[in-house]
Amino acid sequence: MDALAAIRPDEWNLWLFLHILGALGLVGALSAAAYYLFRARRDSSAGLSRVGFKILLLGAIPSYLVMRISAQFLLSEENLEDSDAAWLTIGFITSEPGLLLLLGATIASGVAMRRAEGSIGRGPAVAAWCCAALLVALTVTVWAMTTKPV
Repeated sequence: MDALAAIRPDEWNLWLFLHILGALGLVGALSAAAYYLFRARRDSSAGLSRVGFKILLLGAIPSYLVMRISAQFLLSEENLEDSDAAWLTIGFITSEPGLLLLLGATIASGVAMRRAEGSIGRGPAVAAWCCAALLVALTVTVWAMTTKPV
């Protein structure tokens, strides 16, 4: 049965590619945003908060949508909607609350970038820690998706 898991119809390859591409884009965007937001908090820089906000808004959110939409398509094509596989459960546990963390980080960084330089408050720190928490969760999810634990 394990050998059959690697065989998929060719029409699913694009969706699997989009799922992996979206996940990689999400991890990259979150890493970059966390870096800029941690620096913004340290330097009290609204400009760095603006960069973090734009990375989240233009990079992380679209990547999340590509990842999630293609994952749902693959689930429906492979008839796994009702599966209780551990790797799927971990994926859902990460993706659904992960969207809330992603939106929270985007809002917090957006509020911080509108404040005066030097008095940006805790918004960048909150946003950066949301990004960091989501990165940890995504690391566990990547492990689960690649090893497919029982």
